[in-house]
Amino acid sequence: MLVLITYDVNTETAAGKKRLRQVAKQCVNYGRRVQNSVFECEMDAAKCREVKAILEEIIDVEKDSLRFYYLGNNYRNKVDHIGVKDSLDMKGPLIM
Repeated sequence: MLVLITYDVNTETAAGKKRLRQVAKQCVNYGRRVQNSVFECEMDAAKCREVKAILEEIIDVEKDSLRFYYLGNNYRNKVDHIGVKDSLDMKGPLIM
């Protein structure tokens, strides 16, 4: 399924800036950055629980927020993209 992970980390302190870097680094391990604080992640429910637990350990729930949007397996019908960054076919071949 496609899961959209979004976050907002308070960066007014050095600790906040560190949390922001840690959250972004973890999200890169599981998906593709589509905007500054938005990642598209193709994963199953178990992997999603794993990522959620990791990110919950990093953030400060009094100052930061995480949002998970579960778009399911038929996400191609639910995502419209307009603008400069082309969408990546998560199921298609990756050619480098």
